[in-house]
Amino acid sequence: MDFQALFDLLAPFFGLIAVGWAAGRLFPRPEGAAGFAWLQFYVIYVALPCLFFRLVADKPLDEVMNGRFVAATTLVTALAFGLALMVGLRASRGSLAEATLQGMAGAYANVGYMGPPLVLAALGPAAGAPVALVFVFDNLFLFTLVPLLMALAGVERQGFSAAARTVAVRIATHPFNLAAAAGLAAGGLHLRLPVVLDRISGSLAQTAAPTALFMLGLTVALRPARLPPPEVAALVVIKLLIHPLLALAVLTAIGGLPPVWIAAGVLMAALPPALNIFVVSSQYGLGTERASACLLAGTLASILTLTGFVFAVRAGWLVAGL
Repeated sequence: MDFQALFDLLAPFFGLIAVGWAAGRLFPRPEGAAGFAWLQFYVIYVALPCLFFRLVADKPLDEVMNGRFVAATTLVTALAFGLALMVGLRASRGSLAEATLQGMAGAYANVGYMGPPLVLAALGPAAGAPVALVFVFDNLFLFTLVPLLMALAGVERQGFSAAARTVAVRIATHPFNLAAAAGLAAGGLHLRLPVVLDRISGSLAQTAAPTALFMLGLTVALRPARLPPPEVAALVVIKLLIHPLLALAVLTAIGGLPPVWIAAGVLMAALPPALNIFVVSSQYGLGTERASACLLAGTLASILTLTGFVFAVRAGWLVAGL
């Protein structure tokens, strides 16, 4: 894969983030403004659910549900979370609440906004199933673990059992998870949408990536620029380098996975930190500056690291037989 082809592949994704960032800088609006809120609603409740439904709905259930792949990628995310949690405990002098949010910053990749369009563009439609599985199960893992740890830390204003029930409801009703579950059911039952609904969902799915990436750039632009805390560098290294290298090692070691599944798992792990780390930090009122710094530093650094991983994967250096 030559550098021109690599540039042509990746530049549109980072370019859309840059367009959103420039819009936020040149035409600043309050983040709580109605237009921004509607853009968030459209991405989260309309466009991305359509994308995830279509990623899995046209695939046989036995192709999509690969238990070894799910176990391996979830284990890798848990390991990255654990490393980042230890960094957070040291930096916060033992504060479990702050360390939990730092663990999220080191493990939660941008598997929703950036992952599907970029990995599918890099690897082709055959990567659709592993991309969808990483998205669904990384979210299930992190959005189960983080609220429970926050409850243990005393941040949740309810007991542990009540927090567990709240987490279960949130997981069961999240639009991304509902869309993925509907896609799995449609694939398992060999159902097809009526032509009109298929075309509408297809059009909406096509808007998911550019809209989400624009919103990511806009959100980064609205964050105040301050000198990042010293632990941010360690969290970014865990997210951008250690996480994908762990994915490569574990997915290769378990054997029997198609090369495109291994490559998809590595590239999904190599993505920059997700916007949701700032959303969750704001929800708990903890570490918002650190979350902003991780988001900005991780997105900028990923221009180099993610480019390197995509090039190495496409060149066949990391995954044999791709």
